[in-house]
Amino acid sequence: MHRAALTAALVSPLRPASRGGTPPGPRPDYPGQFVVELVRDPIGLLERVAAYGDVAQIKIGPQRLVVVRHPDEIRRVLVTDQRSYTKGRGLERSKLLLGSGLLTSEGEAHLRQRRLVQPAFHRDRIAQYGRVMVDYAREATAQWRSGQVVDLYQEMMRLTLRIAGRTLFDTEMADTADEVTSTIALSLQAFRYAILPFGHLVERIPLPWLRRLRRGRVRMNDILYGMIAERRASGTDRGDLLSMLLLATDADGDGAGLSDQQVRDEVITLLAAGHETTAVALTWTWYLLSQHPAVERELQAELDTVLGERAPTVADLDQLVYTRWVFTEAMRLYPPAWVIERRAVRDVTLGGYQIPAGALVLVSQYLAHRDRRWYGDPSSFEPHRWAPGAERERPKFAYFPFGAGTRACIGEAFAWMEGTLLLATIARGWQMRHDIAHEVGLEPLITLRPRHGMRMVLRARGSPLT
Repeated sequence: MHRAALTAALVSPLRPASRGGTPPGPRPDYPGQFVVELVRDPIGLLERVAAYGDVAQIKIGPQRLVVVRHPDEIRRVLVTDQRSYTKGRGLERSKLLLGSGLLTSEGEAHLRQRRLVQPAFHRDRIAQYGRVMVDYAREATAQWRSGQVVDLYQEMMRLTLRIAGRTLFDTEMADTADEVTSTIALSLQAFRYAILPFGHLVERIPLPWLRRLRRGRVRMNDILYGMIAERRASGTDRGDLLSMLLLATDADGDGAGLSDQQVRDEVITLLAAGHETTAVALTWTWYLLSQHPAVERELQAELDTVLGERAPTVADLDQLVYTRWVFTEAMRLYPPAWVIERRAVRDVTLGGYQIPAGALVLVSQYLAHRDRRWYGDPSSFEPHRWAPGAERERPKFAYFPFGAGTRACIGEAFAWMEGTLLLATIARGWQMRHDIAHEVGLEPLITLRPRHGMRMVLRARGSPLT
């Protein structure tokens, strides 16, 4: 079935109070079919499984994969019964690049790391980052020219990496941005195989891109450990996250500080997560705006009214209502984090079905955000669906781009502010049109990247379209 037709069919029958037994799901037409589909088109496979109900499953060898779609069951997995689950294979494999940072740690170690990092994302501190976000966006767009064709995805990746480096670590990353983003991209390529039963064997294959990945990791460590050593030697407290990590002690725990390796793991985790998700979200936002000129005009009308000829500031955020709706709706259709993987550590019940310990449970933002029960015409780009009255009609876990529970994204407030300010800063002076010769495709790794980048034709506002 074509993906659009399948997505439209994702309307479950009434949910019985109790079913018992195991969840329904498709059977493979040939041995290894689900392995092939999981590698080639994981979203298509999840859509096909979810068509069997709010809780459905497939088996890949001995491994049971359970796809959960209803908001009540999503809440159960991520919040109310979260102690029954641990992270899945994907995050475990991410340790190859990220180490034991906040994203990959578990249990008490995760809670301790979160306590140490949390102050960097306090509301007052985040507000101070706004000026850097706007200034860097203006600096990047000052190099643009009307009629120029750019890969908007790469432009957003470089911009958000520089912002993350400056705001979190008081470091200018312009010279190393391409190296860092390339290494992260190769690491995410390995993630494609992480969920498979024997995915850990992939990295032993002598493929050219894996050799580049290993060299990139060495170079990444050189950059990060050099930055840590320089800061330790200076003994200077710059008031940024890196200084906080180097000086921090766990007053609520053992009172110890962090080793160089622990600091490195937190830095690379926050650097990767702190720029990747926003860059991906903004890339899809620009693509959607290029396809919906009426939405673009309404966005620019708000920017003209609120900002006039000046750049936005943090103080403008409350007035940039439609701007935030645009960003919110873009993350509904193309959530940067498109799936959350958990492993059941004990037998659990979901949707009335018995799920055994060891099963992989997949909760997909992509599926939930496009569910027809909560969103009329779910494939359309309609920012007004986020007006307060309309938003209250939906279950809370029909929309969860940043996860939930104790493992919710620690930088959520940072990402909302950055996405809104960058969108306002750039859209105030620029329009973009998708290059019709460029193919748009999804690359669902840890984040929902555009498979072939995003080629866009730039147009300064007031200039004729090219």
